Amino acid sequence: MVIKLAESAGFCFGVKRAVDMVYNEAGSGNRVYTYGPIIHNEQLIEDLERQGVIAVNSPEELKELPAGTIIIRSHGVSENILNELNASGHKVINATCSCVQRIQRLVREQSNQGRHIIIAGKKTHPEIMGIIGWCAVPEQDGEETIKKSPGYTVIEDLSEAEGFNLPIDTKLFIVAQTTYNYNRFQELVEIIAKKGYDIFAQNTICDATRKRQDEAYRLARE
Repeated sequence: MVIKLAESAGFCFGVKRAVDMVYNEAGSGNRVYTYGPIIHNEQLIEDLERQGVIAVNSPEELKELPAGTIIIRSHGVSENILNELNASGHKVINATCSCVQRIQRLVREQSNQGRHIIIAGKKTHPEIMGIIGWCAVPEQDGEETIKKSPGYTVIEDLSEAEGFNLPIDTKLFIVAQTTYNYNRFQELVEIIAKKGYDIFAQNTICDATRKRQDEAYRLARE
């Protein structure tokens, strides 16, 4: 049997950075928590658990634990959760991937400029849930909303893009989950553009993801 291994197999730089941060902090003898599992890899999670690393899933859960270091995984979190973690009394290490942080900044800027945000990706993915939390929210004056949020829509596939429908004068800003399929994102943007909206699209798919997708395609052909 011949086994062919993709050149870029293994952790991407963002995940490797986050994992290294957890190991370095745990190796220093500190009490370490991660906000959600640091990676979707059972063997690695089990190894971290043996070193005393605990995954928590909410700021409330963290409040019940002894003081330590909380590490935000590469997927990132919403602005509200980030603020809650910073106010928790624990040391906070933000290991959010730089590619994800860029999307967070972009959706904040564009939603503040009045554009409705479209995010191509899986609705329940932690990266998407975090990005949603960086879209502009309505400002409140007592019980009265004084600034209307332009809102957001998460689109998972091309059929949802076909069914997308907002008033034609809505200005749109389109981004993608960092691990979204590159070709599908291009098709999705084309589908929405043909509807006649004023759109501004940014390809926010990570280069490491695109490289892995291309390599998987080439290996499959062989």
